[in-house]
Amino acid sequence: MSNWITSIEGTEAGHEAALVLALTAAFLHALFGSLQKGRLDPWTSRGIMDVFMVLLAIPAVLFLVPPPEGAHQWALVLGAIPIHMAYKIGMAMAYSRGAYTVVYPVVRGTGPVFTVLGAWVIFGETFAPLQWLGVAVLLSGIFGLALYNLRTITVARDTLVAAMGLALATGSLVAAYTTYDAYAIRALPDPFSFLAWFFLVTNLDFPLLLAWRWRGLSPEQRPTRRNWLRGGLLGAIVAYGSFGSVMLATRLDKVGEAAVLRETSTVFAALIGWLVLKETVGPRRIFLMTLIAAGAVIVEMGGR
Repeated sequence: MSNWITSIEGTEAGHEAALVLALTAAFLHALFGSLQKGRLDPWTSRGIMDVFMVLLAIPAVLFLVPPPEGAHQWALVLGAIPIHMAYKIGMAMAYSRGAYTVVYPVVRGTGPVFTVLGAWVIFGETFAPLQWLGVAVLLSGIFGLALYNLRTITVARDTLVAAMGLALATGSLVAAYTTYDAYAIRALPDPFSFLAWFFLVTNLDFPLLLAWRWRGLSPEQRPTRRNWLRGGLLGAIVAYGSFGSVMLATRLDKVGEAAVLRETSTVFAALIGWLVLKETVGPRRIFLMTLIAAGAVIVEMGGR
């Protein structure tokens, strides 16, 4: 698999594969976010997800992929820890204060522009004017969706301002980790080596935090066996697919395009909020979701 991935880098086949991977990451990330914003508090739900992410990574790093070579490669792997830890803390704090359909679009909408600019500075990537139009259309849909949700939401309104501020700050961290991870996965010869070690070292923090918080959790706050399997194991598998897909997409093709296409996750998030979390979806939200999808199409077509 590694040889095939590296063989199609920079080719038309690589571009098509990156498109599929970015859209796959979008759906899976929306599903991942809904799993974190469930019955359990977001700190606990993320903790049990990370337990399984570490457990699944251990056999991979021991038996399936080569370790990073040299101090530089190890530094790249370990350098992901503080960025992703800050991102996870930001998400947990935002989800603790705001509704999923308000927080999620703001986080995802803040990142693309900064990621595109970072890709220009670091990787020399440029967007055509039509692609910038697509970014504008997509972001208008994302932030329009967030503002609409902000106006109509009836739960946790007293903490919504704080939630929005945290969501904006966390969105900047999305741009930071997307750009950093793209640089790191391109620097290691075997992309799956980076992915396996990445999932191991960046997911040790919240299990330790969960262990520290455990005694303070009431029986109702502690995860049940169903929570461990559904939210923990399923969440870990979804996270592998989501983060792994987008990082492979940034190795195969432009970082900025992959980042923008991934933000169609807000469409999937709204659908999950409607179908799973029983949140209301009216014609205005459908229109805004259509804008997001249209913006992604314009970005993709403008790059050809």
